[in-house]
Amino acid sequence: MVSDYSQYAWLIPLFPLLAFLALTAMGRQLKDIGIYISIFAMLASFIVALLIFVERIGGKVEDYTWNKLHWLQVGDFTLNMGFEVNNLNALMLVIVTLVSLLVNIYSKGYMKGDERIHVFFGYIALFSFSMLGLVISENMLELYIFWELVGVCSFLLVGFWYFKPEAKAAAKKAFIVTRIGDVGLFIAILLLFWYMPGHALDFTSIHNAFTTGKIDPTIITWIAILIFIGAMGKSGQFPLHTWLPDAMEGPTPISALIHAATMVAAGVYLVARTFDIFHASPDALLVVAYVGGFTAIFAATIGIAQNDIKRILAYSTVSQLGYMMMALGIGVSYTSGMFHLFTHAFFKALLFLGAGSVIHAVHTQDINEMGGLSRKMKITTWTFAIGTLALSGIFPFAGFWSKDMILTEAYEHNQLLFWVGVIAAFFTAFYMSRLFFLVFMGSPRGKAKTTDDLHDDHGHAAHIAHEPHESPATMTTPLIILAVLAVVAGFVNTPFNEWLSQWLTGHDHDEKANWTVIILSTLAGVLGIGLGYLIYLKRTLPRDVVSSKMPWLYTLLNRKYFIDEIYEGVIVKPLRGLGWILELFDVYIVDGIVRLVAFTVVGLGRLGSRLQNGQLQTYGVIMILGMLILVLAIAGRRFIHAG
Repeated sequence: MVSDYSQYAWLIPLFPLLAFLALTAMGRQLKDIGIYISIFAMLASFIVALLIFVERIGGKVEDYTWNKLHWLQVGDFTLNMGFEVNNLNALMLVIVTLVSLLVNIYSKGYMKGDERIHVFFGYIALFSFSMLGLVISENMLELYIFWELVGVCSFLLVGFWYFKPEAKAAAKKAFIVTRIGDVGLFIAILLLFWYMPGHALDFTSIHNAFTTGKIDPTIITWIAILIFIGAMGKSGQFPLHTWLPDAMEGPTPISALIHAATMVAAGVYLVARTFDIFHASPDALLVVAYVGGFTAIFAATIGIAQNDIKRILAYSTVSQLGYMMMALGIGVSYTSGMFHLFTHAFFKALLFLGAGSVIHAVHTQDINEMGGLSRKMKITTWTFAIGTLALSGIFPFAGFWSKDMILTEAYEHNQLLFWVGVIAAFFTAFYMSRLFFLVFMGSPRGKAKTTDDLHDDHGHAAHIAHEPHESPATMTTPLIILAVLAVVAGFVNTPFNEWLSQWLTGHDHDEKANWTVIILSTLAGVLGIGLGYLIYLKRTLPRDVVSSKMPWLYTLLNRKYFIDEIYEGVIVKPLRGLGWILELFDVYIVDGIVRLVAFTVVGLGRLGSRLQNGQLQTYGVIMILGMLILVLAIAGRRFIHAG
């Protein structure tokens, strides 16, 4: 069956691109109209993406590829550009456009009053365009172009409030750290170009080459690992994870967009899109699996000891991305990793937007200064509770089904990674229950603030009421929609109905429910929430039950294992010292030689100008001296020959 809508997939990134151009050209003049331009552009993209998605789930539609745009031609080699639509990227198109649309609507309320709101919406439109272009790219080089553009957009949005030193530092950190990973991806593309038959870089040719064994296994492993290094940077895998928590300095809607549908999702999507390469290299799959598993438990332990509401959610994202990579590395298929990306997009966007609603009301990000918000913010409370349960893997919320699928594959193929996943699930449930109980339950905490010392979310002085209150409808409506999705999204793929697995791969799956996994994963989530309840709500156990007895452990977790300090001492300071030495070499050696040459030329010029002063007596003296030197030279030569 030939697709009717896939041929129009190029319109999906085009709409936000046009919105970006309009807002960049006339944003200040458009005022509030510019906001609606961005919102309706994303709505149009979502409608087209949804039509393509519905068409593809409604019947057996062939993959659609258009690559008629001739971009480069060198000798016999021609590089074409275009777009491709298959089941994998059709799913991604719906995720990205839906979350971007909801973030646009939410931002209308959250960013109200910001002087540069038109710039903000322009950046969101460019960000969405970049991610959507990446998703439908037809070849690796085209994907890499959009990949880099996504990185540029993250720099612009993380540092949007450029007057804050923390925001500027976070933007630079995000840009530099992800560039490290991007170098790996770039080298992988060069190797693909060199070793692929006909130097082809399109995904169809890659599929054919790597499934038929036309490339040396050692080269395959190198290519796969280098691609994974690129994915590590974007998806915050250890050790390239440090930029992601610091990116919380950007506006909260951008945190939701980065963590749910764009920046970090790009890394997971890249591995899934090139899964044929990884599947041909068991060694590369092991690297992906173990790096993902370590990242999952590493970030989960850090989340326990954080007090900033957005940083807790950021480390939970790093941990969940580790889950996704672990699932991809186990190597059964890319379905479980993509399924978790699908469900995670909704409940993580919900949690970040819920955190933004809280920050908008109380004007602090420290969970120890919050409390009792459930009485004032009922919609935010209930929706945030749903997101917390989904992230904690509690039945029947979306996160339960996708985590269960990952843990089932780990249980059957790698017991070590299974137990890593279970322990990480326990920590996740614990720190999310800690966050929820401290923010929404109990009594308000923290010192009362006067209107003189309050600032709004944009860093400007503001007169804000003392009492927290529910956010406006533009902010709560996306929360409600995402909460519904966080409940129902998991049912697209359960052990009893594996529709998504069959639809994505085109193969029938005959996997049964593993009740051992279901019981253990549920028990981990319930125990984590129960422990959080006993400590932070019931107060049966003291809050310092661990920190009082093992303060070193709390400090280690609170300081994030001192990874940033290690990088500062081992990498940043030596490079800064090398830069200082090179600067001295440049100033005193390179520039010194240049200045010496210039000084010499100028000196000779001045000497010449003094000699050529137009005075006859001076010329006469010079002539006599010259003749005397010449006579002496001739006499000396004859004397030498005579001797």
